[in-house]
Amino acid sequence: MKRFYKDVTIVEGRDGLAIELDGRAVRTPARAPLALPTRDLAEAVAAEWRAQGDEIDPAAMIFTGLSNAAIDHIAPNPEEFAAGIARYAQSDLLCYRADGPDALVARQAAAWDPLLDWAANRYDAPLIVTQSVIPVSQPQDSLARLEAAVRAHDPFMLAGLSTLVTLSGSLICGLAIVEGGHDPDALWQAVQVDEQWQSEQWGEDSQAAARNLRRAGEFSTAGAFCTMSRV
Repeated sequence: MKRFYKDVTIVEGRDGLAIELDGRAVRTPARAPLALPTRDLAEAVAAEWRAQGDEIDPAAMIFTGLSNAAIDHIAPNPEEFAAGIARYAQSDLLCYRADGPDALVARQAAAWDPLLDWAANRYDAPLIVTQSVIPVSQPQDSLARLEAAVRAHDPFMLAGLSTLVTLSGSLICGLAIVEGGHDPDALWQAVQVDEQWQSEQWGEDSQAAARNLRRAGEFSTAGAFCTMSRV
């Protein structure tokens, strides 16, 4: 759709900070008010609307899209959404290791063991590591504590956390960013250990490299969204 507005402003609303286009409040696709919880997030969303050219490109408005998802899709039933994220702990990427060569085994351990140790200490939720492709049953107490940690977050934080977890394949990585203050770019490098190893052994595939670069940007943006959404 063509751009239909000139001015973008942030105003105090009843439920949070609202974005107005020429004095008219922006609404979500489900027609709910786009009420944002923090000034930082409101500034980021407003910047996306200001950056639009003659035509509006929703794909370029990541913060707006995540905010819409938080309001339209997560807020109506946050418990169910949180449970879906928490299920990633049952097959967390960090728990599934190569059985060789030794260099790859060591690289995975160096990148992933500190994150599992962090989760074990933070939530009293140790997870089992395996070198088998057969799924391993994780301790039920650990899964319950990790699910409780996810459920503690509001819809905006859940929106960002969901993106972090699905892109990385690791609930622990997502929680490490949201609750542990870990750097998203550093953690993205950590979850890319296998891909980096394959590139070193067989050469880089240009299409795969382009896809990973795009996913790395999405991961970093989701981390920033969580930081800006924190009340």
